[in-house]
Formats: sequence, structure tokens, C-alpha cells
Amino acid sequence: MEALRTPRPLPAVELAEPLVSVVIPCLNEAASVGECVRDARRALDDSGLSGEVLVVDNGSSDGSAAIATEAGARVVRELRRGYGSAYATGFGEARGRFIVMADADMSYDLADIPRFVEELQAGADIVMGSRLKGRIHDGAMPWLHRRVGNPFLTGVLNLFFGTRISDAHCGMRALRRDLLPRLDLQATGMELASEQLIRSSKLGLEIREIPIAYLPRIGRSKLSPLPDGWRHLRLLLVHSPTWLFIVPGAALLVLAAIAGALGLTGTAGLNDELPTLLVASMLAIVGSQLVQFGVFARSYAVWHLGERDLLFDGIRRRISLETVLTAGAAVALAGTAATTVMVIRWWNQGIDAPLERSLTVASLTLAVIGVQIVFGAFLLSVLGLRQRRSEAGPPGPHATL
Repeated sequence: MEALRTPRPLPAVELAEPLVSVVIPCLNEAASVGECVRDARRALDDSGLSGEVLVVDNGSSDGSAAIATEAGARVVRELRRGYGSAYATGFGEARGRFIVMADADMSYDLADIPRFVEELQAGADIVMGSRLKGRIHDGAMPWLHRRVGNPFLTGVLNLFFGTRISDAHCGMRALRRDLLPRLDLQATGMELASEQLIRSSKLGLEIREIPIAYLPRIGRSKLSPLPDGWRHLRLLLVHSPTWLFIVPGAALLVLAAIAGALGLTGTAGLNDELPTLLVASMLAIVGSQLVQFGVFARSYAVWHLGERDLLFDGIRRRISLETVLTAGAAVALAGTAATTVMVIRWWNQGIDAPLERSLTVASLTLAVIGVQIVFGAFLLSVLGLRQRRSEAGPPGPHATL
């Protein structure tokens, strides 16, 4: 009699990873979400693309989730309100190699999904839809958004980050899912649209645009023009310390130099040049402080956020802390010495000593800026402590921390 054998277990059947995940955030879109899901599903099936339609219910109270499920979507819930919060959950749940982002209000033609996928398959990292290069149907976009808000914010994005996007706030776009850890998106609101492009630009990713149609939405818009516009602009500024700090600071320093020259040479056309010099002093101190803030912000981005900054790295390799300290101390000491001399001369000559008063203001300003440079250099060194430790490598067996 043949010995009984324990049957070998059948191998587990692994679910094939879909090529595409269509992620759609939804907040009370019962009138349109079902049709959106069916359109997305039809676009995938007709083009032969393996994929899933993932609806992120963001706390709907009108039955949107049930409608989306019935239409064929996989529904996940995110109770923290916000466009960015919904997408964060959707990105985490998506299983596709490519992610296509769309809205649940029927404002985009989801038959365009294969076009986005084609660009990703051809090598693009991010694919943006452009409503401005495509067709905006009557009533789809308010005049103020089309002619003022969107062009302004898109222009600022292109200026600050070197992108060449025509429609930075288009809600239909696509990206490779494996890029999400590198993008490290944090925005919880509508400003996610800008953050995605900012991070893509800083990482050197390839961004492409394709023209698409934009249709009138079904239902009430969730967009709040002024608050959402401000959050976009604030995000652009925060991610660009050069434009937020260094450019304004440099401009103030130029104005300070002009005002100072006019005050010291007596060509400002005033009976008393002291007010001009005081203004120049204020501009110089504030300007130098803003420039330092910009340097601090760029160093933090490089050392603690992992961003690339070739200019900052090049300067850091050539200029040491000791060099900056020496320069700052020299400026501070020279300004202090000159101030002391001018004050003594001013007192000896009496109150009517315009040249001494003018030179006192100028030298005192130099002393203040010198002190700022010295302590700013120390702060920069503090910001780079962890970076220097990582560059030095792990401690040896006898090292003490």
C-alpha cells in the first residue's frame, strides 16, 4: 500500500498589478461621480489598458460613495477634508504603475486617459492637461480664473522654478507611481497642484503637456478663489527662498546704496541730509537681513530636505565659516571704530557738524551689518551640523559622540 502523502498546497494566486489607477477625489458629487466612474472604466476597456478606478470619498453625505461603488469603482474613505488629503489617501491605495488624476464633476473628458498613459509610456514623468491650449467650453471657467488668477499663478510658478507650463492648475494630470516617495507631497488643500509641479521641477523630472477639453462642471464648485489662490501663492514663495528673501533683500541693498550716496554727497536736494541717510541705513540693515534669511532657507532645504542647489553647494565648498566670520568681524570693527571717531569729532565740533553726523550713520550701519554677518555665520554652521556629521561618515570604534 502506497504511503499517504500530504498534499502540497497550491501556490497563491497573485493579483496582477494594474497598469493604470484612475484616482478621483469626491465630496458630495452624487449627480456626477457615477458617470465619471463609468467614463473612466470605458476609456480603460476601450483602449485595452488594465486598470482600476479608485474613488476617494472625502466625507460625502449624499450617497456618493455608494453610487461610485455601484458604477464599478473601488471606494476608500478619507475623513480629513481637503483636496490634498484625499489624494494622499488615493495615492497610498493606488496599485497601478501609472496614476491618472481627475475630478468627479464631469469637467474633464475621461476618454483622454489613454493619451496621458501614452506620454508616460513614452518616457514622461509627469503629464499635465492644458485647458488653455485645448478647448474651454462656455461656462466652464470663470473669466477671472481664466484671464487673471490662473495665468498669474502659472506665470509665478514658471518664473520661480523654471517650468514651462501653460496651465499649472489643471486637475487632470498623470504621473508614475514610483515617483511618489521622491515627491514627498505634504499639501492638504488645493495647493497640492502647485506643490506637485514645484517638487517635480526641483527633482529635474520631465513634465509634458497635452491639450484637453474643459467642460462645465455638474454641481457646486468647492473652490474658494481668494483663500485657495493665496495658499497657492504662499506655497510658491515658501518653496523659493531666492524670490521670497534674496531678491527683495538685494533690491533693498541697491536702494540703500543709492540713498546713501545721495545723502553722503549732499545731492538729495534737502536742507538736511540726515533723513536720507537714516532711510538708507534702514534699507541696508533690512536688506542684508533678508539676504541672510534666504541663505538660511536654502541651506535648510539642501541639508534637511534633500533638495539640490548647485549654487549653494559651490559657494559652500569655496567659502568656509572662518572666512565669513573674519569678513563680518572686519566690517563690524571698522564700523565701530569709524563710529567712535565720528562721534568724538561731532561732540568736539558742536551740534552743527553735518559731515560727522552723516558719516556716523553710515559707519554705525556697517557695524550693525557686520554683527549680523558674524552671528548669521554661526547660525548657518548650526544648520549644517548634521550634514557635516553625515559627510564625515560613521564614527570609528573608539570615537565618542
